[in-house]
Amino acid sequence: MINTALLKKICETPGIAGHEQLVRELVIKEVKPYVDSVSVDNMGNVTAFKKGKKDKKVMIGAHMDEIGFMVNHIDDHGFLRFIPLGGFDPKTLTAQRVIVHGKKDVIGVMGSKPIHMMSAEERNKVVQLTEYFIDLGMKKKDVEKIVSVGNAVTRERELIEMGDCVNCKSLDNRVSVFILIEVLKELKKTPYDVYAVFTVQEEVGIRGAQAAALNIKPDFGFGLDTTIAYDVPGAKDHEVCTKLGQGAAIKVLDASAICDYRMVQYMKNTAAKHKIKHQLEILTAGGTDTAAIQKMTPGGSISGAVSIPTRHIHQVIEMCSKQDIRDSIDLLKHCIQDLDMYNWNFI
Repeated sequence: MINTALLKKICETPGIAGHEQLVRELVIKEVKPYVDSVSVDNMGNVTAFKKGKKDKKVMIGAHMDEIGFMVNHIDDHGFLRFIPLGGFDPKTLTAQRVIVHGKKDVIGVMGSKPIHMMSAEERNKVVQLTEYFIDLGMKKKDVEKIVSVGNAVTRERELIEMGDCVNCKSLDNRVSVFILIEVLKELKKTPYDVYAVFTVQEEVGIRGAQAAALNIKPDFGFGLDTTIAYDVPGAKDHEVCTKLGQGAAIKVLDASAICDYRMVQYMKNTAAKHKIKHQLEILTAGGTDTAAIQKMTPGGSISGAVSIPTRHIHQVIEMCSKQDIRDSIDLLKHCIQDLDMYNWNFI
């Protein structure tokens, strides 16, 4: 169904915002045989280019960075303090292992005040991110031989298969990196020039996609990112954004972009034509590269997005359906291949 070995490699490779170099190297190696050219811009975005037959440009954005942390202090006892790069749900960090990427990689543990030492009032409060520290099990003099202020910190979680799903850190957004690589491998025709951009720094403000879109000036655009699968106990029917196992999600809107209604209809038609299981996504918070692709070009681009339903998003581990991943590959591939067969006039 999907190449889980490649997905595992992509997810487990570290790369927080601004430090995507290892993921970038992996992406370049994987896509180079399947495209006409590969380039890297000043920000670190990787653009894989495939020449089309007609004079229009299609940009697809999938961000390489993962949420993580950066060391900003080493105290007198060797404990690390840190700042977040990207949004975290603090309650999921307690006693979790992380990897500090210093002169060499070292394992640390997210520590906080023990429950035995908490007051009754403290026990009823969610521990804030600022109350955590990283314990490396070493004295300060030994820590400073390896770790410096400014070092990256990532979650320590390998990819495993659970039922019909995959479970790992960084499925947001490495699953989309994987999907875009697979699409480039499977594309049979490209009516328009295709710019597949593996972007940087999305988790801290959609920065890489902005730079790439300004340079490419696309006519059409597709974002490729995870979205919330809120099909869990306690969710009300009207709150469910997407469901795991119900197919690739076609974005209608999120907090940063309202997808072009023509593109939404085109994607629905394409999914129906090729018998691809799909669902609609209306996300009232958050944003993706879609926003930058849509608006960071003169006159804007006709943009939409393929979203991958994901449970436990922005937590220590995340979960996707293998069938949804396969459906997302198929949907994006056919949307690119059929793009010149639709009437794009405003009606």
